Amino acid sequence: MYKVIFISLLLFLGQVDVFGQSAWKLSSEKDGIKIYTCQVPDSKVKAIKVECQVKATESQLVALLMDVNTSADWVYHTKSCVLIKQVSPSELYYYSEVSLPWPVANRDFVAHLTVSQNPVTKVVVIDGPAVPGLVPSKEGIIRINNSIGKWTIIPCGYDQIKVEYTLHVEPGGNIPGWMVNMFATEGPLQIFKKLKLQLEKPAYKNAELPFIENKQYAVNASF
Repeated sequence: MYKVIFISLLLFLGQVDVFGQSAWKLSSEKDGIKIYTCQVPDSKVKAIKVECQVKATESQLVALLMDVNTSADWVYHTKSCVLIKQVSPSELYYYSEVSLPWPVANRDFVAHLTVSQNPVTKVVVIDGPAVPGLVPSKEGIIRINNSIGKWTIIPCGYDQIKVEYTLHVEPGGNIPGWMVNMFATEGPLQIFKKLKLQLEKPAYKNAELPFIENKQYAVNASF
């Protein structure tokens, strides 16, 4: 359960490949957002997976996810998020601090995002593991060093994509049960609701990226 609280922590981190589909158990479903949990070997923290269909293209969502400096506008309880290094248009490092209610200490992390696309299916994968170093640890903030995940963006129709977001993270420290419940019920819903609104902004609505090819669909016209 501690895992779910940190869905907001590492919004950009995603799918854990070591889990088969049969391992996931549906935890909740609301407003078209499905949330699954999965036991992780040798960990007290469960992994989570969120599935949702979104009206957008592959490029639009990738543009949003790679625009890390604006994540505080829509990622649940993100206090700050700053680009550290832009390696290429499809690779970057960023630092983020997550604000947690008193008396729990805030968490922070450094993540490495890389984007790849299957040339045949046009499915896009964004890997974003937490990485050590790059930013010194800060007093009073607990550093997240152990996390793994992935965004998977699957084209499923004209201006329609299926998003699979999966994450496993060891948050460290003690997390009270009431906070776990708060993030488990509100975090995923608030994130994906705001994600959909964010995609309507001009910066993303007409986004086209040179390293992403949107899947083409025939448009039937009647006269």
